[in-house]
Amino acid sequence: MKLKYSFGCSTSKPSGCLLNPEGSRMIFFEECKNSTKPNIKIHTHLFYANHLGEPEGYKSSEKLNINAAWEKWQELQQKGWTEVYYHYG
Repeated sequence: MKLKYSFGCSTSKPSGCLLNPEGSRMIFFEECKNSTKPNIKIHTHLFYANHLGEPEGYKSSEKLNINAAWEKWQELQQKGWTEVYYHYG
């Protein structure tokens, strides 16, 4: 698996949506609107998903620094979560 990010070496941010292998949960990653460049924060929003792989019910949110967000993104992908294209908001 090719990593999108090398910790400490990039300004890229995890953004988008991941769907769990069962298709029952999805998580959205988005940059916090009030983040400053040297201290970027990422919001994650976890939802239950319906049988079509669409968000159905809100579960939780979390604010992470850029490194923790990339770690979470990579960990989820290693557990079989896949990137899906779904517009949040």
